[in-house]
Amino acid sequence: MYSSSKSYLSVTFFTLISFILIIKISTYIKQPFLSVFNQFDKNLLTKLSPPFPKATILKFGQEINEKVCLELNFFIFKQKWTSIITEQKISDESAFFIDEGEILPFFLKYWKHKHIVEKAASGCNIIDEIEFRTPTILTDFIFYPLLYLQFLYRKPIYKKIFSPVRRSP
Repeated sequence: MYSSSKSYLSVTFFTLISFILIIKISTYIKQPFLSVFNQFDKNLLTKLSPPFPKATILKFGQEINEKVCLELNFFIFKQKWTSIITEQKISDESAFFIDEGEILPFFLKYWKHKHIVEKAASGCNIIDEIEFRTPTILTDFIFYPLLYLQFLYRKPIYKKIFSPVRRSP
């Protein structure tokens, strides 16, 4: 009886330190979803990158098993970040691709980013769905608002880049 109780505590402890945090941010765009999805490229990633840390794109892939390699500049040191495209799907209602961290910066232990563009009334929704984990529970909660703000930063950029073209009369 005592050993099963001990085992239960061990499993509970493991569960508490190994959960994954999720950030999900959606941006409505008045354009067809495939038109928007087809513009997810190196140029867009450059524009979406926040000012800090400054990111240099070393390699950019878009197809399954291709890699995206970044160098993050934190002023006093630099870190490599390599993700691999693990999944991609296009249907009549949505399109997405997933990049998963392979070589991560010091503050991340796990990274999975699903880039979704789904059909919506008179346009589409761009959804950034990020799953991540840092080395500790404490740093998970410290980095959650920081990463949330990094992706919230993208909303006005998406709006500007994908705004409908206005024609002069």
